[in-house]
Amino acid sequence: MNIKEKNILIKKFRNKLNKKHVISGWMQICSAEIAEILSQKNFDSITLDLEHGSFDIHKLNNIFRAIESEKKISLVRLANHKTNDLGLIFDAGCSGIIIPNVSSSGQVKKIYEQCVWPPKGKRGVGFSRANQYGNFFENYKSHKPILIAMIEHISSISNLDSILELDELDAILIGPYDLSSSLGKPGNFKNINFKLALQKIISKCKKFKKPVGIHVVEPSEKLLKKRIKEGYKFLPFGIDTVLLNKSLNMKF
Repeated sequence: MNIKEKNILIKKFRNKLNKKHVISGWMQICSAEIAEILSQKNFDSITLDLEHGSFDIHKLNNIFRAIESEKKISLVRLANHKTNDLGLIFDAGCSGIIIPNVSSSGQVKKIYEQCVWPPKGKRGVGFSRANQYGNFFENYKSHKPILIAMIEHISSISNLDSILELDELDAILIGPYDLSSSLGKPGNFKNINFKLALQKIISKCKKFKKPVGIHVVEPSEKLLKKRIKEGYKFLPFGIDTVLLNKSLNMKF
């Protein structure tokens, strides 16, 4: 897939994200084969989890190739706020990133600068897989990666307005397990304070007309439909490790 085709897919992804909803596969296992299998399903994108996964950054090229072979786009959930590997991630062909545990607009700006070329950013310019080793160098200059900020701590909600004001930001993603943990109730999604926190985030996102998402970790179609009905627009669904565990949850 060349950069022209990828930009068309990214545009379609953004339109669907704003008008309807998108569903993303989620990977923890460093495997091009798993990426290919997930990409053949009805996901709009495939997310690689560098925070909790087992990824070798030098193997991303082949994983992105597998995803693109099925005309899907790749997202990467960063491990932290360090910017050292961002150039390598985007040079390999990444379409966008998810920034973990965002608590300020400054964090988002700093990371975004390292995702795009000058004059808009500070990322190093060069030939790479992302621009077909120079064949699509001119087309790649205007590449605008998808940018999603994760809200994972209750304290982040107080700064959410300034985060949502950022033009570069495509969406907010709620990390339900970390958010509930910050309330002292890890994994308790029925807790009233957790539910109130969700409503605050949803309300602020509506005010700023930014799509809001939540990771539906449990691979339940019923829960997924419930989240869509509640207004969530970016929906990572399941995890490759969880799907594998669930499929083997049987008695022999």
